[in-house]
Amino acid sequence: MRRLILALPLLASCAPAPSTWVLYPPTGKDCGAASLQSLLGQPLSALGPQENLRVIRPGDAVTEDFSESRLNVSLDSGDRIIALTCG
Repeated sequence: MRRLILALPLLASCAPAPSTWVLYPPTGKDCGAASLQSLLGQPLSALGPQENLRVIRPGDAVTEDFSESRLNVSLDSGDRIIALTCG
């Protein structure tokens, strides 16, 4: 019983900190994802050259920073587009 009481403060210190969301004011620089939704299911090459592009493949680590002008292209394991979002 004594060990359990001593361990409780240690367990509490391991709890994750609550996440905080920072809202960024819109800059008016839309990434254009809405107009590209017809490319879903197409290979990445169908997208063509883009500025401020982030390609996300299965298992990739992705930062949580937000840029409304960045186009996020999520791919499946066959490099087909499964999602197009701003951020």
